[in-house]
Amino acid sequence: MGNIQKITPNFWFDSQAKEAVEFYTSIFEDSKVEKVTHYLKTGQEIHGKEEGAVMTVEFKLEGQKFVALNGGPQFKFNEAVSFIVHCANQEEVDYFWGKLSEGGDKSAQQCGWLKDKFGVSWQIVPDCLSELFSHSDPAISEKVMKEMLQMKKIDTTVLKKIQENH
Repeated sequence: MGNIQKITPNFWFDSQAKEAVEFYTSIFEDSKVEKVTHYLKTGQEIHGKEEGAVMTVEFKLEGQKFVALNGGPQFKFNEAVSFIVHCANQEEVDYFWGKLSEGGDKSAQQCGWLKDKFGVSWQIVPDCLSELFSHSDPAISEKVMKEMLQMKKIDTTVLKKIQENH
């Protein structure tokens, strides 16, 4: 029967599930749409969706399973839940930041966090970040943290220079 993922994150969209999944799967490797279900006439008095409209989209990003649901306008995304994208280097940070922030809320960008055009929060985090904060000299770690707190997209080149110059 294969391995079944124990926990599957679910995105609740008003009606943009298919569009959002197409956007996300175009950005991440090892990603694909696996299954699409549609609303039926049955239950229309409850769900209020037109028969045949997309109900759910099951998909994978980097091998991780997700579900996107067209559930209606009742619920909105907020920063209480975000998805961390671990980046091996600045090139990956730049790539994911550029792709995921496209059309998103510019005022929601801070310290590596962004909101995409669907309102989903993402953290674009370089793998070396914890190293940059754990210098043997606490004063240098403080300077690195102070600089990072001023950034929208994290720039490891700038943070590494702070360490190197001390």
